[in-house]
Amino acid sequence: QVRLVESGGGSVQTGGSLKLSCEASGNTYRKFCMGWFRHAPGKKREGLAVERRDGSPLYADSVKGRFTISKDNAKNTLYLQMNSLKPEDTAMYYCAIDYTGGNWWYEAFGYQYWGQGTQVTVSS
Repeated sequence: QVRLVESGGGSVQTGGSLKLSCEASGNTYRKFCMGWFRHAPGKKREGLAVERRDGSPLYADSVKGRFTISKDNAKNTLYLQMNSLKPEDTAMYYCAIDYTGGNWWYEAFGYQYWGQGTQVTVSS
Protein backbone atom coordinates (compact mmCIF):
# COMPACT_ATOMS: atom_id res chain seq x y z
CA GLN A 1 0.00 0.00 0.00
CA VAL A 2 1.20 3.51 -0.84
CA ARG A 3 1.23 6.22 1.81
CA LEU A 4 1.93 9.91 1.26
CA VAL A 5 2.54 12.34 4.11
CA GLU A 6 2.82 16.08 3.46
CA SER A 7 4.43 18.59 5.78
CA GLY A 8 5.85 22.10 5.72
CA GLY A 9 2.71 24.16 5.45
CA GLY A 10 2.11 27.22 7.58
CA SER A 11 1.26 30.91 7.63
CA VAL A 12 3.40 33.50 5.85
CA GLN A 13 3.04 37.05 4.63
CA THR A 14 2.86 38.08 0.98
CA GLY A 15 6.22 37.61 -0.67
CA GLY A 16 7.30 34.91 1.76
CA SER A 17 8.46 31.38 1.06
CA LEU A 18 7.63 27.88 2.20
CA LYS A 19 8.98 24.46 1.29
CA LEU A 20 6.55 21.58 1.33
CA SER A 21 7.62 17.96 1.66
CA CYS A 22 5.83 14.78 0.70
CA GLU A 23 7.29 11.56 2.05
CA ALA A 24 6.20 8.48 0.15
CA SER A 25 6.24 4.92 1.42
CA GLY A 26 5.17 1.64 -0.07
CA ASN A 27 5.49 0.45 -3.64
CA THR A 28 6.19 3.72 -5.44
CA TYR A 29 8.90 2.71 -7.89
CA ARG A 30 6.40 1.88 -10.68
CA LYS A 31 4.66 5.23 -10.54
CA PHE A 32 4.11 7.20 -13.74
CA CYS A 33 4.40 10.62 -12.13
CA MET A 34 4.11 12.42 -8.81
CA GLY A 35 2.71 15.87 -8.39
CA TRP A 36 1.43 18.69 -6.21
CA PHE A 37 -2.12 20.01 -6.12
CA ARG A 38 -3.99 22.56 -4.06
CA HIS A 39 -7.58 23.03 -3.12
CA ALA A 40 -9.03 26.32 -1.97
CA PRO A 41 -12.60 26.62 -0.65
CA GLY A 42 -15.08 27.04 -3.47
CA LYS A 43 -12.53 26.23 -6.15
CA LYS A 44 -11.60 23.16 -8.16
CA ARG A 45 -8.57 21.16 -7.09
CA GLU A 46 -5.71 22.66 -9.09
CA GLY A 47 -2.68 20.84 -10.46
CA LEU A 48 0.44 22.88 -9.69
CA ALA A 49 3.49 20.88 -10.65
CA VAL A 50 4.45 17.37 -11.59
CA GLU A 51 7.66 15.44 -11.92
CA ARG A 52 7.35 13.07 -14.85
CA ARG A 53 8.89 9.62 -15.02
CA ASP A 54 11.93 10.99 -16.83
CA GLY A 55 12.44 13.52 -14.03
CA SER A 56 11.38 16.55 -16.05
CA PRO A 57 8.94 18.98 -14.41
CA LEU A 58 5.78 20.61 -15.63
CA TYR A 59 4.13 23.61 -13.99
CA ALA A 60 0.80 25.36 -14.05
CA ASP A 61 0.95 28.90 -15.39
CA SER A 62 -0.25 30.21 -12.04
CA VAL A 63 2.94 29.07 -10.29
CA LYS A 64 5.53 28.97 -13.06
CA GLY A 65 8.61 30.92 -12.06
CA ARG A 66 7.62 30.95 -8.38
CA PHE A 67 7.32 27.28 -7.44
CA THR A 68 9.91 24.55 -7.97
CA ILE A 69 9.30 20.82 -7.72
CA SER A 70 12.14 18.51 -6.78
CA LYS A 71 12.75 15.06 -5.39
CA ASP A 72 15.20 13.28 -3.14
CA ASN A 73 15.22 9.68 -4.35
CA ALA A 74 17.23 8.46 -1.37
CA LYS A 75 14.53 9.76 0.98
CA ASN A 76 11.66 8.98 -1.41
CA THR A 77 10.48 12.51 -0.77
CA LEU A 78 8.97 15.07 -3.14
CA TYR A 79 9.35 18.78 -2.45
CA LEU A 80 7.66 21.97 -3.53
CA GLN A 81 9.64 25.16 -2.97
CA MET A 82 7.23 28.08 -3.02
CA ASN A 83 8.56 31.61 -3.36
CA SER A 84 6.92 35.01 -3.81
CA LEU A 85 3.75 33.72 -2.20
CA LYS A 86 0.50 35.61 -2.73
CA PRO A 87 -2.79 35.60 -0.80
CA GLU A 88 -4.37 33.67 -3.70
CA ASP A 89 -1.95 30.82 -2.97
CA THR A 90 -3.84 30.15 0.26
CA ALA A 91 -5.15 26.59 0.08
CA MET A 92 -4.71 23.04 1.28
CA TYR A 93 -1.78 21.51 -0.58
CA TYR A 94 -1.62 17.83 -1.51
CA CYS A 95 0.82 15.51 -3.17
CA ALA A 96 -0.41 12.66 -5.30
CA ILE A 97 0.82 9.71 -7.36
CA ASP A 98 -0.42 8.53 -10.73
CA TYR A 99 0.40 4.99 -11.79
CA THR A 100 -1.37 4.94 -15.14
CA GLY A 101 -0.41 8.07 -17.09
CA GLY A 102 -3.73 7.99 -18.91
CA ASN A 103 -4.80 11.57 -18.22
CA TRP A 104 -3.50 15.10 -18.38
CA TRP A 105 -1.07 15.65 -15.51
CA TYR A 106 -3.11 18.49 -14.02
CA GLU A 107 -6.33 16.47 -13.76
CA ALA A 108 -6.82 15.40 -10.16
CA PHE A 109 -9.06 12.47 -11.11
CA GLY A 110 -6.10 10.83 -12.83
CA TYR A 111 -4.22 10.26 -9.56
CA GLN A 112 -4.76 7.17 -7.47
CA TYR A 113 -3.04 8.00 -4.18
CA TRP A 114 -3.23 11.20 -2.15
CA GLY A 115 -1.76 12.54 1.05
CA GLN A 116 -3.78 14.14 3.82
CA GLY A 117 -2.74 17.67 2.85
CA THR A 118 -0.95 20.55 4.52
CA GLN A 119 -2.45 24.02 4.89
CA VAL A 120 -0.77 27.09 3.43
CA THR A 121 -2.07 30.52 4.40
CA VAL A 122 -0.69 33.72 2.90
CA SER A 123 -1.71 37.01 4.45
CA SER A 124 -1.52 40.40 2.82
